[in-house]
Amino acid sequence: MDTEAQHTERDRSSGMEERSRSVRISGQDGQQGGPVDGPAEADERPVESATEPDERSETVADRFGVSWRRTGVIGALCVVFVLLLSHFVLQPFLIPSRSMEPTLQVGDRILVNKLAYRFGDQPQRGDVVVFDGTGSFVQQAPEEDPVTGLLHGAAAALGLAEPAETDFVKRVVGVGGDRVVCCDKNGRLTVNGVPVEEWYVQMGDAPSKVPFDIVVPQGTLWVMGDHRSQSSDSRDHLGQPGGGMVPVERVIGRADWIGWPFGRWSGVPETGAFDAVPAPAAGGHG
Repeated sequence: MDTEAQHTERDRSSGMEERSRSVRISGQDGQQGGPVDGPAEADERPVESATEPDERSETVADRFGVSWRRTGVIGALCVVFVLLLSHFVLQPFLIPSRSMEPTLQVGDRILVNKLAYRFGDQPQRGDVVVFDGTGSFVQQAPEEDPVTGLLHGAAAALGLAEPAETDFVKRVVGVGGDRVVCCDKNGRLTVNGVPVEEWYVQMGDAPSKVPFDIVVPQGTLWVMGDHRSQSSDSRDHLGQPGGGMVPVERVIGRADWIGWPFGRWSGVPETGAFDAVPAPAAGGHG
């Protein structure tokens, strides 16, 4: 075998490989920024993989922020809607005392229909109403910090706090022109001379331990609690300005439903106790 020829072939192939390598390198150097071979691609891949997580994390953060802002806006709109609904249409009202037992119990949240008397209708005997007692049950509204009052008013409007000290819930017993007397020989209230069977009064309570004989002025109401021994109502203000009468314009609305707790979810029971009571005589009673 010709050993010299073998060496010559090896030298030629080595030279071709060197020239091929130099061409590849010079081609890589001649192109500005473009990867040509595998090794160049491998050099740039770590840069791409390093930037991708940052872009994704920024996108997630942006979306998360937008989501929270959207949730906050929707929540604020819902609160505004509920407050407007409570102010004009239907207001939750927390029962803070026993004065209306057994009809309403402590902790009940009633729904007050503010449209009940908005279109010409008037409170009727037997209605359970919520009213502002300023000038009748409370001669002067207590002073309070404006900010605290605003927050408490908003919470009360949502049924989350006790009502204002000037707000009361009672049952209408007499309307303008009625003569209400306590009591007849059988211990019953009479309205316009007709005895009233008050089945809604707390068991064991007398219709009233305070005797009275009053004529309700036009435009006002005589109101009493169902739990007579636990209720401070019109009877307790007979000697005060206004005589315990509640002006109709001070009525906030009619209690139509018990909304909470769920176990007591129902309408406020109506009563037929006053069905037999006649309209007051023209010009009222003497």
